[in-house]
Amino acid sequence: MKHFTSTKDIADLAALVASAREMKANPFAYEHLGKNKTMVLLFFNPSLRTRLSTEKAANTLGMKVISMNADSGWVIEFEEGAVMNAGSAEHIKEAAPVISQYGDIIGVRTFPTLKDRERDYQEQVIEAFKRYATVPVVSLESATRHPLQSLADVITIEEFKQKERPKVVLSWAPHVRALPQAVPNSFVEWMNIANVDLVVTHPEGYELADAYMGGAKLEYNQEKAFEGADFIYGKNWSSYREYGQILNQDPNWRITQHKLDHWTNQAKFMHCLPVRRNVVVDDAVLDGPNSIVIAQANNRTWAAMAVLREILVELNG
Repeated sequence: MKHFTSTKDIADLAALVASAREMKANPFAYEHLGKNKTMVLLFFNPSLRTRLSTEKAANTLGMKVISMNADSGWVIEFEEGAVMNAGSAEHIKEAAPVISQYGDIIGVRTFPTLKDRERDYQEQVIEAFKRYATVPVVSLESATRHPLQSLADVITIEEFKQKERPKVVLSWAPHVRALPQAVPNSFVEWMNIANVDLVVTHPEGYELADAYMGGAKLEYNQEKAFEGADFIYGKNWSSYREYGQILNQDPNWRITQHKLDHWTNQAKFMHCLPVRRNVVVDDAVLDGPNSIVIAQANNRTWAAMAVLREILVELNG
């Protein structure tokens, strides 16, 4: 594995999930792999789960970790041919190879503008690091994807499923802010290669880009989508077509215990966190037996370890 930014970077999803679960059962079996290796984590926007779980994963594999808040005043320029007479202090053409001398793996977390769709979907930051860094790059979330989260989601479903091919529903839910499409894009992309029956449900106007939806089934009626579901993944996102806009805040789309009890197959509730209680999902769901969000968050560590293990094996020759 040269880089980790999407499903395109993995050869065998089942093997990657098995690797994560193996290390979860025996966390320190591979700590020799990271000896004398360093991971640099760059955060262009804040993080809790991604930062801590990736640091823990790297440390458990024997690596040293350097973390930097790259949004704290040191502005990197990403435009080709830029005349740097404004706020940017350094160009990515120098920054990426310099950072590569300090770390054996670079983790990058960035965020979309939600104003310029074309620019956001070009993944300028992640792609520039991949182009100019001389070491592997791991996405800690980008403008359009969150692959470590999605791998953790696959692991969680594998752990909790009661049938070989469960029904998984990604449901839009209301939110007070405009949020990116990264998590839903990535979730659908990963579920499309997993052994699940996937349905996406949301109000009209919240359709995801075709490149991410693939052959996933779309159902605008939430009740119909939930019928027989084994897993409900609640998540808000802003519009892709009317980019970054909030088109609907209908509270009837909130995930409730009544919906789980009456519409689903006693579905487990999933969310990437953080979550707005009683806006996206009711307290009764989050605090009840259907919720697996804490277990899901725990799997962020093992997802990161599985990815880093593959990269370290290659680095070690």
